[in-house]
Amino acid sequence: MNEQPLLVHLIELRTRLVRAIVGLLIVFVALFHWSGDIYHLLAKPLLDALPAGTHMIATDVTAPFFVPVKVTMLVAFLVSLPNTLYQIWAFVAPGLYTHEKRLVLPLLLSSLILFVVGMAFAYFLVFPVVFGFLSAVTPEGVAMATDIDKYLSFVLGMFVAFGVTFEVPVIVIVLNRMGVVSLEQLRAARSYVIVGAFVIAAIVTPPDVFSQVMLALPLWLLYEFGIIMSAFINRPATEKTA
Repeated sequence: MNEQPLLVHLIELRTRLVRAIVGLLIVFVALFHWSGDIYHLLAKPLLDALPAGTHMIATDVTAPFFVPVKVTMLVAFLVSLPNTLYQIWAFVAPGLYTHEKRLVLPLLLSSLILFVVGMAFAYFLVFPVVFGFLSAVTPEGVAMATDIDKYLSFVLGMFVAFGVTFEVPVIVIVLNRMGVVSLEQLRAARSYVIVGAFVIAAIVTPPDVFSQVMLALPLWLLYEFGIIMSAFINRPATEKTA
C-alpha cells in the first residue's frame, strides 16, 4: 500500500462526501413531486387497519408538508445508498489488503441487503399484524386517529429495529473473524441469545405476542445463520475445494 499525505486523504474524503450528498439530493429532487404518494404508501398498512370512516390526523400546522418530505428524504437515502456505499468503498479500498477486500466488500453489500430485507419484513408482515391488533383492541367509543408525525416516528423505530435485527449474521461473522468470539462460544451462547431475543422483542415491539415473536424468531434464526456462515468461512481452503 502506498502512503499518502494526510491532506490528500482529507481532499479525497471531501470529494467522496460531496458526491454522496449530491447523489442523495438528485434522487430527493426527482422524488419530491410524489412525496404525498410516498407517504401514503408508507401509511397504507395503518390506513388499511383503521375502522371505516376514520383517518390519520396532523396536530402540527407544518406536519402535512414536512412529514411527507421526511419520508421522501428517507426513501431518497435508501435509493442513493448504493452510490453512497460506493463512495465509501472507493475511499477505504486503496488502504486495504487483498484479503481484507475479499471480506469487507461482501460484508458491506450483505449488510445493505439484509437491512433493506429487514425493513421489508417489517412493512409487509409485521405492520399488518401490529396495526390489526391495535385496531381490534381499541375501546368502543374511541376513535383510532393517529397523528402522522407520531406514526412516522413509530415506523422509523420499527424499521431500525428490524433492520438491525437482520444484521445479526454480519455481526456474528465479523466478531468471529476478529477473534472476539469463537464458534464454540457462539454455539454455547445459543440459549442466552434466544432469551435475549424475546426480551428485546418485548421492549421494542408493541405489547402483542405476534409482533414480539415476529421479531424474536428471525433474530434467533439469523444468529444461527451467522454461526453457519462463520463455520463455512473458517473452513480450510482444502476442504472448500475438495
